[in-house]
Amino acid sequence: MIVVSDSSPIISLSMIGQLELLRELYQEIILPQAVYQEIVEEGRHRPGFSEVLEADWIITRSISSESLSKVLALNLGKGEAEAITLASDVHAELLLMDERKGRRVAFKLGIDVVGILGVLVEAKHKSLITLIKPMLDELLHEAGFRMSQTLYDKVLETVGETS
Repeated sequence: MIVVSDSSPIISLSMIGQLELLRELYQEIILPQAVYQEIVEEGRHRPGFSEVLEADWIITRSISSESLSKVLALNLGKGEAEAITLASDVHAELLLMDERKGRRVAFKLGIDVVGILGVLVEAKHKSLITLIKPMLDELLHEAGFRMSQTLYDKVLETVGETS
C-alpha cells in the first residue's frame, strides 16, 4: 500500500509515543521533501524529529509536479501542498492529513484521506491497540490536538468505548 503523510499525523503520533502504529498498519510511509524539512530540519529536537531520522520505514521523495504544488500552495501550507501533490504523483492509496482545508482539496482530487483519528480507529479494529480513549486524551492534553466533544464522543462510539 502506498501511503503519503503530511507532518501533523507524524508529529502527533510521536508526541503520544504511537508513531509505530503507522508502520504496523501501512509498512512504509512516504514524506514529501517539504514535510521532511518541516519535521527534521525545522523541527530539530521536537516530537517527530528523531523518530523520522531513525525510522527506515519512513522515506522521503521529491514531487514531480511542481506546477500543481505551486497552485495548491496558494491556499495551503507548503507541506500540505507537497503531500497532496506527492500522493497524486505516486498514485497513493492513502494520504494521512489532519488539516481540514487540505483534506477537502485532496478529496476533490480523488485522493483518499485519513487523519490521526482514523488511524487510531483502524488500529483498534485491527487489534493493534486495546483502547483509544487514553490516546485521545493524550492528544488533547499533551499534543494540543483540537477536536470537538462531539467528534471525541463519536470516535469512542465508533470503537465501542462508550460507557
